[in-house]
Amino acid sequence: MKSSTPGTLARALAIVAACVLAACATAPPLTPATRAELAPGGTLRAGINYGNVVLATKDPKTGELNGVHVDLARDLARRAGVNIELIGYDSAGAMVDGLKRGALDVALLSAEPARASEITFSPAYVDIDATYLVPAGSPIRDVADVDRDGTRVAIAAKSAYEFFLSRNLKHAKLVVGSGTFGAYDVFVSGKLDALVGIRPRLVIESEKLPGSRVLAGRFMAIEQTIATPKNRIAAARYVRDYIEDVKASGAVARMLADHAVRGVSVSPPARSD
Repeated sequence: MKSSTPGTLARALAIVAACVLAACATAPPLTPATRAELAPGGTLRAGINYGNVVLATKDPKTGELNGVHVDLARDLARRAGVNIELIGYDSAGAMVDGLKRGALDVALLSAEPARASEITFSPAYVDIDATYLVPAGSPIRDVADVDRDGTRVAIAAKSAYEFFLSRNLKHAKLVVGSGTFGAYDVFVSGKLDALVGIRPRLVIESEKLPGSRVLAGRFMAIEQTIATPKNRIAAARYVRDYIEDVKASGAVARMLADHAVRGVSVSPPARSD
């Protein structure tokens, strides 16, 4: 019998590993009733926040949406056996409104306790550090220095950051902008003291502003989820099971790798109720 070469053996092992991963990435059970609740019109209308440029982008010329959030939404629809309609938004707040008025079936956005009475969040699939960008020459050295009298902080309106910081900052003033891009514009044009954002995004912004710095540490961890309308209990349960499956199977990690996303981590398994 002819012995296998190292290259042949390596390829065989790679195929076996791929098959194992595929076997792990099985969709949770889906009844016709749950499918109808998840996508009532037969098409899953998924909200994508392209203001979160680390996980989603929108081509300015074609309008095409791309990124981890897009891959995840497409995979969810594929496993559920329904069509997909991707609907782009420039802010999380607008997507929440879309869920509440019935314009969306799911929305990929950050978890926020203040919204939990209005929509249902899945367990987190990605955790991202939220911190600040400060301009050149700023005396602010760490996140604790931000909350002082006279400090003006640019922030995206109706974002998870705004809900959190409006409860926790005692002295600094929040100055809102329309979405992530609007917050950056407010920060630059108003010559504010700090800009709120997720670390990977702020690193990109800092490259446009010579001498600016992204602060070490974080004031919160942003948990990325898939949200569903409040009254769709079966759909929310299916999405929850789906999220736990794609984390455990390594699918989320592969999506992050495919899009070269750095500075984020796959969330740990959710605690069972």
